[in-house]
Amino acid sequence: MEILRKVRLECRRRNLSPRTEETYCFCIKKFLLQINKEEFQVTKRDVTNYLNYITEKNKSGSTINVYFNAIKFMLEDVMGKKLIWKKKFSKTPKKLPIFLTKDEVINLINNIPNEKHKLAIELLYGAGLRVSELLNLKIKDFQLESNYGWVRNGKGKKDRLFIIPFKLKNKIKEQIKNKSEEVYLISRKDNKQLSRMTIQAIIKKAKMKAKINKKIHPHTLRHSFATHLIQNGYDVNSVQSLLGHNSSQTTMIYIHMASPNLINVKSPLDSIE
Repeated sequence: MEILRKVRLECRRRNLSPRTEETYCFCIKKFLLQINKEEFQVTKRDVTNYLNYITEKNKSGSTINVYFNAIKFMLEDVMGKKLIWKKKFSKTPKKLPIFLTKDEVINLINNIPNEKHKLAIELLYGAGLRVSELLNLKIKDFQLESNYGWVRNGKGKKDRLFIIPFKLKNKIKEQIKNKSEEVYLISRKDNKQLSRMTIQAIIKKAKMKAKINKKIHPHTLRHSFATHLIQNGYDVNSVQSLLGHNSSQTTMIYIHMASPNLINVKSPLDSIE
C-alpha cells in the first residue's frame, strides 16, 4: 500500500519511534482491509464503525486508542484532511504495573544458564533499561571506570545516563574484550543485534523454571528496578532521572507500588483508648 510508505515517511520526519511507526502501519493496514476502501475514500462513519467493531471484539481501551490515533494520523497528518473529531477517547483503567520481589528477581536470573543472556536480564533490572535501550547499547556507550553508561537516542530521542551495577562490571569487561567499540554489547555470534523476541523468550523460559506465577515481560524488570529503589529509600527525583521520565508524576506510580514498605503512619483510631 502506497499510503503505508507515506505514513512511514511522516513518522520518520517527526522522529517518532520505530515501534510507533510499526504500530501505526499495522493498525492502518488492518483498518483499510476491514473497510475494503482506499484511504481517500475513508469517511468519519467508516472510522466510527471500525472503532465500534473492535470494541465489540472486547479490545481494551488502550488498544482502541492506538487504532484511533493511527487512523487519525493517516487522515490528518499524512493526507492533510481537515477533520473535526468529536469522538471521545476510550477510558483506560488505571492499573498498577506488576513488579517482582527481590527474591523473585534473584530466582529469575539464577534460572538463566547462558551467561550472555543472563547479563542482558541483569542489565534490564540492574540499570532499569527499556528492552530497546538494552538492545541498542554499544561497547562505546560504557564508562566502566566511572560506573555509568549512556542510553543514546532513547525514548523521546533523548540521551540519558544509567548506572552500572558493580556486580556486573567484570562480566561486561569480559563481554567486550577484544571487540570493536561499534559492536552491540548484547549481540548474536555474528555481532548483529539481538531481537526483542529473543529477550522475551529468555524471560518466559526463566520464569517457568523459577515457577513465578506473575504475568511478566521485559518491562517488568524496569518496574521492579524503580520500585526497589523507592523501597531502598531513594527519592522520586533521583528515580525519575534514572528512568528518563519527563514528569515526576510518571515516576510517582512507584511510590504506590512500594507503599507497603514505606507507610509507617499510625491511624488516629489506634491512638484512641
